[in-house]
Amino acid sequence: MSLLTSNSHSMSEEEIDEYSDGTIKLRNPNIELMDQDILYHLALGSESHDLNEMFGDVKFVCMGGTPKRMENFAHFIMNEIGYKLPAGTMLQDISAYSYRYSMYKVGPVLCVSHGMGTPSVSILMHEMIKLMYHAKCQDPIFIRIGTCGGIGVEGGTVIITEDALDGQLRNSHEFTILGKVVHRPAKLDKKLARELKALASPDDPYDTIIGKTLCTNDFYEGQGRLDGAFCDFSEADKMEYLQKLADNGVVNIEMESTIFAALTYHAGIKAAVVCVALLNRLNGDQVNSPKEVMNEWQARPQILVARYIRKVLAQKGQLKSLFNAQGSIKSPRRFKLVQQESQAHE
Repeated sequence: MSLLTSNSHSMSEEEIDEYSDGTIKLRNPNIELMDQDILYHLALGSESHDLNEMFGDVKFVCMGGTPKRMENFAHFIMNEIGYKLPAGTMLQDISAYSYRYSMYKVGPVLCVSHGMGTPSVSILMHEMIKLMYHAKCQDPIFIRIGTCGGIGVEGGTVIITEDALDGQLRNSHEFTILGKVVHRPAKLDKKLARELKALASPDDPYDTIIGKTLCTNDFYEGQGRLDGAFCDFSEADKMEYLQKLADNGVVNIEMESTIFAALTYHAGIKAAVVCVALLNRLNGDQVNSPKEVMNEWQARPQILVARYIRKVLAQKGQLKSLFNAQGSIKSPRRFKLVQQESQAHE
């Protein structure tokens, strides 16, 4: 007898994903019975912290692989939305004491690292969804910002995921729960993907495309690389496989999209994945671009996501101008002179 069970959404299930005010409704009745829900890997707790006070205004949860990338994004988005920290303060890693993930809050934007691969993302996603619930966030949008290997697209191309596929080209993520195999749809919000695509500028010196993304559980053999510690297939086998992916509309490969899509969809959260290709896998397996080029490429998805956040905040009248965000700065010209004087004495 097969252990495979179907776990597709029905309309009645989808209707209970959110309360009428847009806040998240958890699919776990046990949480309400607990004295405290400890979010172990974020170093937060539902009774030790006032999560509603801390995070209740969050509208965008942006995730990326490394702590440094998300710290950089936090500083970048702060400038982009004109957010001003209180005088004498600086961005703090809220989850520093977890030693696992990093988290920075910039007004309505939460910037979080998720590590590499589906297990790491899964742990974070469970706790982020619970955080949104405890904080009573209304209609939060989750966006993964990452890197990937392109298939038939050149390095530096920005790719917005249309469908997240697993290693067998299924639009789902496979879980093993209590010994049973469960498939959950790995669906992303296609309207959100189109909105992001529409914000690509003709002046951008690179392409921004929408396509299918293959999510694997391994960086080497699972992605058909020839340069791992083991390789039991030929280059011809690899090229045949990559061509099969291309024929099925797959334009990139990474290691997080199916779990990210499956859990956000199961929670009723609007979500998108935006990555930059670091190479064209049809031309090789190793990333050889110079560091400065890689850094510029990795900023490209952040630029697109920032445009979207700015647009949404502007539509709601919540976007502050950069000039007004200077707050106590009376003369930008004199401020620049003071900066230069100070730097001269370093």
